[in-house]
Amino acid sequence: MSILKSAKIYTRYQTLEHITVQDIRDMFKVFCRYYENTSLEQFVADLGRKSGAFIIRRKVDNAIVGFSTMGIYHMEVDGKKIRGIFSGDTILEKEYWGNRAMNAAFVKRLLWEAIKDPFTPQYWFLISKGYKTFLLLTRNFPDYYPHPEHENEHMKHIVQAYCDKLFPGYLNKDAMVLDFGDGYNCLKNNVTPITKEQREETDIAFFEQRNPDWERGTELPCVGRADLVTFFQVIAPQVFKLLFKPSRSGRDWRSRLANTWSDSSFGKAVARHRASMLG
Repeated sequence: MSILKSAKIYTRYQTLEHITVQDIRDMFKVFCRYYENTSLEQFVADLGRKSGAFIIRRKVDNAIVGFSTMGIYHMEVDGKKIRGIFSGDTILEKEYWGNRAMNAAFVKRLLWEAIKDPFTPQYWFLISKGYKTFLLLTRNFPDYYPHPEHENEHMKHIVQAYCDKLFPGYLNKDAMVLDFGDGYNCLKNNVTPITKEQREETDIAFFEQRNPDWERGTELPCVGRADLVTFFQVIAPQVFKLLFKPSRSGRDWRSRLANTWSDSSFGKAVARHRASMLG
């Protein structure tokens, strides 16, 4: 068992038509270990509304240890055409928390979609029932909603538009929270609790303020700008960090590079991201 826990993992994006029935069963088993109020029927229905999923597997036996579903949507908001990349159900087995395999695959997909149509503003749509997902947004994207320091009416309208499209009737437009009722799936109590110390962090406290019933399964709908400009501002340095593998020689050179990187604003953003993933 310890060998499997330390095994390397990899992530691949698969469109719906390439996700097998057995894949779906294995994904659902992982999902059930971390969520309450689940049903295979609802899980399959939700997956069917997506374009595909990032599936994470162990290299040693190809077993599924996590996944994140994804949908691509085109809409018009405030008279402007936009494209949204929606992240749906996302889970990773606890022993692999902090691994960056899924993050790298997701960043590549964001970049690829932005390159295909660079003149249409692209946004990341996500709904967050736990603070970890929210931190991925706040600590990596400079332009997002909801924001603890300022309002962005256009982004708020984008959130309202995609909620009306994907979850009609469930958005509380006063609180800007999605409430699917008491029977909706929610994280198990021991998965991602918010500690007293974490409540001292501004973005975690803000998440709980905006979504006070998160433990019941209410979702905080969010959006972050994820176009080519954003990529080169913040995401490109993360790709460099994720993909760069220095040679075994030249330790002094690597040390100087590491110091330069860690002192840069981009490096600090990556460090915050890594800290959020480690909880």
